[in-house]
Parts: sequence; C-alpha cells; structure tokens
Amino acid sequence: MKKTVLLVLVGKRKEAAVKLQKVLTAWGCLIKTRLGLHSGVMEDCSESGLLFLELCGSDKDNAELARKVELIPGVESRIVELDHPDR
Repeated sequence: MKKTVLLVLVGKRKEAAVKLQKVLTAWGCLIKTRLGLHSGVMEDCSESGLLFLELCGSDKDNAELARKVELIPGVESRIVELDHPDR
C-alpha cells in the first residue's frame, strides 16, 4: 500500500494564500485529503502555515503539482512517499 503526501510550508500566508489556492484548485482532482494548520486566531493570526495533502495522482502528476506549488514565493513543498506491504 503506497501513500503519497505533499507537505507544503507557507511562510507568508497572507501573500501566498490566494496563489496557492488557485494552484490547488486547478490540481484538485489529485488531492484526496487536505489538512491545513496555522497558529493563532482572529487578531493573532500566524503568517506561516502547513498543509498536508494526500495525493492520488500518478508520480508524474504529483511531481508537477509540487513544482507548481514551489513556484509561489514564500512556499516550500516536499513529496513524501510511504510504502507498506499489505498484510
């Protein structure tokens, strides 16, 4: 059982969020699960955030999504693949 996760670290969330959302929407069919985390609420909202994206596309498509995300200033991404033999 192979699982592919794209970790996305956003450094300037308020500046990058709109661009990042456009990319994620365009590639939304590859995203099975999305979890976004950032510290703070209301007036104390953090400028950084972390996204966990479980991907279900081909290796080539997943890599292209990661590349598109990396093009956004202040955003870093990393693909993590985990493979566990079925029991």
